[in-house]
Amino acid sequence: MDVGLKRELEAKVHAGERLTREDGIALYECDDLAWLGGLAHEVRTRKNGDVVHFNVNRHLNMTNVCTASCAYCSFQRKPGEKDAYTMRIEEAVRLAKAMENDNLTELHIVNGLHPTLPWRYYPRSLRELKKALPDVSLKAFTATEIHHFETISGLSASEILDELIDAGLESLTGGGAEIFDWEVRQHIVDHRTHWEDWSRIHRLAHEKGLKTPSTMLYGHIEEPRHRVDHVLRLRELQDETGGFQVFIPLRYQHDFVDMQDGKVRNKLQARTTMATGAEALKTFAVSRLLFDNVPHIKCFWVMHGLQTTQLALQHGADDMDGSVVEYKITHDADNYGTPNKLTREDLLELIRDAGFRPVERNTRYEAIREYPGPDPERRESPQPMRV
Repeated sequence: MDVGLKRELEAKVHAGERLTREDGIALYECDDLAWLGGLAHEVRTRKNGDVVHFNVNRHLNMTNVCTASCAYCSFQRKPGEKDAYTMRIEEAVRLAKAMENDNLTELHIVNGLHPTLPWRYYPRSLRELKKALPDVSLKAFTATEIHHFETISGLSASEILDELIDAGLESLTGGGAEIFDWEVRQHIVDHRTHWEDWSRIHRLAHEKGLKTPSTMLYGHIEEPRHRVDHVLRLRELQDETGGFQVFIPLRYQHDFVDMQDGKVRNKLQARTTMATGAEALKTFAVSRLLFDNVPHIKCFWVMHGLQTTQLALQHGADDMDGSVVEYKITHDADNYGTPNKLTREDLLELIRDAGFRPVERNTRYEAIREYPGPDPERRESPQPMRV
């Protein structure tokens, strides 16, 4: 990158001035990762100090049966396939209750677009989960699922959200976003929920008082300009509603496990490679710099590996997600041993090892408990990058 442009971008960041589309593309073209990380770390420190947030959560995928066959997805199964499943609500409650003694604070529920499950299954599942775990927040359903519920119920998204909120819904999930630009989206998505409906549903959720996450699936067939476009669409919607709590870049995964049954459901992997750690860190840094009106950037450790996640905390991220438990949508995400679960103690150690101060949060990013940071008396104790 030209030295003059570097200085210009530095001056904008130091002054808190909003970056443009052209700025975002220029940042992606820069190979000076240390410089990018430093700028992003300045912004994350301005917004969140030396804190890294986490929660104790459990992912529940109550069915993997799905009408769609999205090109990047290895999770979906068609009715009748050997490993297709749909949980009874009682089973979902049992799995959630198993973490009650861990002081679980959030259930994260995402499903396939099941062709025959009745609409009533979904609010009933929330009511039963809330009855069993009244102090646990329910973060459930993507905008794609809400759009699907419109089809199977005949209700509007507004009516659906009202009923789900009455049943205990506290937040939507951020999935279904992938990449919004149609140039890419038409090749990767096999359902009818695109930017217009995704944004419509999150706008409605925000109007009803819900705070929601936003996501981006990166590292497949998109180019940096598509990532910039994606973030700027979300930034504009955030200007309007203020309802996004967090932005989560999700690293596209190859199919390491499911292809063992002889079916390669992930149709992109033959023509693409997964993002490297350096590309992941650049994506976190540029996202933090562009998305100036969202308070938090999350690194979902399952999709990035633990070491890359710790480094992401120095490149703009301030949230490590949570304990997760049995995440089915990607398996052994980095192909070298990402665990199915991290305990509270695991998360505290990882955050301190990266040089930060852990804060346990709830779904709305309210602090539940603050913990001591790294021991400053230990010579080898890491410290956050200085700004």
